Amino acid sequence: MKALEKVIILDLGGRDAQQIARKIRKLKVYCEIMPYSTPLELLLEANPSALILSGGPDSIYKGNAPRCDTRIYALDIPVLGICYGMQLMAGDLGGEVILSRDQGYEKAALSVVENGEGLFNGLGKEFPAWVNSGAQVKKAPPGFKVLAQGHDFSVAAMGDVSRQLYGLQFRPDDPHTPQGDLLLKNFLEGICSLSGNWTMENFVKNSIMEIREKAGPDARAVCGLSGGIDSSVAAVLVHRALGERLTCIFVDHGLLRKGEKEQVLSLFSGGFKMKIIAVDVADEMLGLLRGVIDPEQKRKIIGNHFIRVFEREAEKLGRTEFLVQGTLYPDIIESSTATGAVIKSHHNVGGLPEDMRFSLIEPLKYLFKDEVRQVAAELGLPEEMVWRHPFPGPGLAVRVLGEVTPEKIAIVREADHIIVEEIKKAGLYRDIWQAFAVLPGIYSVGVKGDCRTYAHTIVLRAVTSQDGMTAEWYPIPYEVLRTISTRLVNEIPAVNRFVYDLTSKPPSTIEWE
Repeated sequence: MKALEKVIILDLGGRDAQQIARKIRKLKVYCEIMPYSTPLELLLEANPSALILSGGPDSIYKGNAPRCDTRIYALDIPVLGICYGMQLMAGDLGGEVILSRDQGYEKAALSVVENGEGLFNGLGKEFPAWVNSGAQVKKAPPGFKVLAQGHDFSVAAMGDVSRQLYGLQFRPDDPHTPQGDLLLKNFLEGICSLSGNWTMENFVKNSIMEIREKAGPDARAVCGLSGGIDSSVAAVLVHRALGERLTCIFVDHGLLRKGEKEQVLSLFSGGFKMKIIAVDVADEMLGLLRGVIDPEQKRKIIGNHFIRVFEREAEKLGRTEFLVQGTLYPDIIESSTATGAVIKSHHNVGGLPEDMRFSLIEPLKYLFKDEVRQVAAELGLPEEMVWRHPFPGPGLAVRVLGEVTPEKIAIVREADHIIVEEIKKAGLYRDIWQAFAVLPGIYSVGVKGDCRTYAHTIVLRAVTSQDGMTAEWYPIPYEVLRTISTRLVNEIPAVNRFVYDLTSKPPSTIEWE
């Protein structure tokens, strides 16, 4: 099989690193994101076909601003700097960078000056772009030409064709740059001479080979199978690589959706004929969560106990070296990276105990959710699993605000079931990224059967998204909301009020905790 072409994005702290990665992958070129501080030796081991320096929130004049090894410019491979990445390239190579009083981004019309070996093919002489209005390159470094200009600044794009070094003052990944995909395609195909051979078929083949190489011929693995799309795809992928040396452990922690256990056991032990052990630790988990209110503490308790359960069950299996997890890249970002801030600890990233005795196999850790769905389809998972809404590892515990009790879990589980059932009946399930019930711990006065009630409120959260990094609330039709409201109040005695969350991410996260 032909070796996969690879672009490496050096993450300089901006959220655009992930957006650019998604764009490149859609152009069928494989890419990985590495910290800006990656030593040159490790970078060379990755054997990149090209490098991209991402944007970032800092100024190159800031004392602790992120900087790359300057030897990357002499690797004889194309390098594209975007926004902060362009400013860093200019500063490193002798250009002049100035700070503007305006900070942030603005939409601007840019004019093409030089074609730059096809970089702007098809964009026309003028094109709109989402431009960094903070620090700007006033003078390009020696050997560089100005490729595009804005009306109020001189260098919107620059390039040294002989050294294959290019810089953009604007974000090609942003919707405000509508021709950004074409520009990236020009860079990948025209400048980097990449053919675009990364497909889900190739990803699956390469992943299986990498898993076999990492595990060796004899090592055994356990997989924490939750029934969600991420752990399911990871399990099937590793099963393709290791076969009977993989044992899946389904932990019923008492925080699952209605009917989850039965569905998972039927699919994987029957349909995929995988070894699977079901462990009921609901009483243990709810006991550990008794009295716990803080969301971070909940996640860490659940993550730690998951590992302890795996270790306990793995001991019964004999020697087991690896733990398989369905970790995705957004999980890693939100749990903190070398350049990002902690938003919340995910159970399989920030929630892992330091003394865990397993080594990890995480075949999906550089993928986004929509890519995982493509892998699921390639692996032959049933459609209802491929398109199932995401479900957090800590389960319903992070949808019960405050202390988790069996009574509260029962309420939110039934509410979740009603909501999903009605959304499916209305034909909206595939249009919505995630829809679920939240029990916020709010009590209100109501009337049921001519009697006064003082009961729970259910919140509906329904959003659209591509990768979970950002999200917009979904406009569910009023009639569907009316039906959901009626069923919740009539069928769940402890509920007398229903509200709809109309907040985007950011400023909110998708889950309430």
